[in-house]
Amino acid sequence: MADLFLIAGLGNPGSKYERTRHNIGVRVVQRLAERAGVSLAKSKFKGESAKARIAGVEALLLTPHTYMNLSGESVGPAARFFDVPPERVVVLHDELEIPFGRLRLKQGGGHAGHNGLKSLIQHLGSRDFHRVRVGIGRPPPGQEVAAYVLNGHTPDELPRVPELIDVAADATEALLSEGLVAAMNRYNSTQV
Repeated sequence: MADLFLIAGLGNPGSKYERTRHNIGVRVVQRLAERAGVSLAKSKFKGESAKARIAGVEALLLTPHTYMNLSGESVGPAARFFDVPPERVVVLHDELEIPFGRLRLKQGGGHAGHNGLKSLIQHLGSRDFHRVRVGIGRPPPGQEVAAYVLNGHTPDELPRVPELIDVAADATEALLSEGLVAAMNRYNSTQV
């Protein structure tokens, strides 16, 4: 299906991780599914998926259940099954290097130590996928990164999380309907 996009939200499976910083990508894909009126269901791609029209474009929504560090084991087989080239894969993920409440869209690049992206690059055989990077900021001094990403948001951040998820979903829709440059111009300077 050459015109299909694959939209993957990265995170960890299970209720223990549901509201953690590391699962913001999953939550954005869940919001896109809600907007499209579809339900994510167990799939053969080690996760939950659903086909949907997103911003008028055919897409496969996917939330891997492989744990973050093995996300490529879900996304890679789904992309190959549906013959989706890396440049039509959109990955939503948390980003430590971006302050909380901000987004950055881009195509390609390295993994910057993000193990989920490292797995995707390995299993897609390419770095050329699109990324919607949802800022979670850096941990406070003395807190380890792993503990930070696997915890929930602070009381100050919590009321802004639903809007951040909505804006990330809006940015993903704009990427599909208007292209990367237009979506970047509109959303890379957004502050929630």
